[in-house]
Amino acid sequence: MKMPIIAYGDPVLRKKATAIEPAEYPHIQGLVNDMFETMYGARGVGLAAPQVGLSMRLFIVDATPFGDEEPELNDFKKAFINAQILEETGEEWGFNEGCLSIPDIREDVYRKPVIQISYYDENWKHHEETFKGMAARIIQHEYDHIEGKLFTDKLSPLRRRLIEKKLNDISRGIVDVDYKMKFPAAKKGR
Repeated sequence: MKMPIIAYGDPVLRKKATAIEPAEYPHIQGLVNDMFETMYGARGVGLAAPQVGLSMRLFIVDATPFGDEEPELNDFKKAFINAQILEETGEEWGFNEGCLSIPDIREDVYRKPVIQISYYDENWKHHEETFKGMAARIIQHEYDHIEGKLFTDKLSPLRRRLIEKKLNDISRGIVDVDYKMKFPAAKKGR
């Protein structure tokens, strides 16, 4: 089931998400499947639970579209539950990032190229792994969401001021998207 994606400006995107327990979510696989369907419908490569209105430490990634540049990313599809980034290393590198909650805005964001992360998959199996390159970047972007951060927070104050009107328009629903969204500041009854 496709879910609406929460737009920039909604407080759920700024909350640090809470850890989840297996007993609380016995049907987590259904939610993970719905999130993948939602992400694919919006042509994304990652989606965090806060982006569908759920303040929980869950995000999904599918880096397969980057498989041409990094062959190890072919079929790189994972769910991350209660993730904790343990270490980020290397010299920061820039890449033009976007976000399904902030449509039509893309900016160069600098991140470290290697991460070590601890997480559970959708079967509640624990993993501690190291990822690099584009996989690390996508994971870092989605991890930021469960920490209440957005990629726009990593921009310079000047750059943020330059896109402020666009961000406010997105919050009000003044943006052209072909996937379902919920806008926190949209006028009701139009």
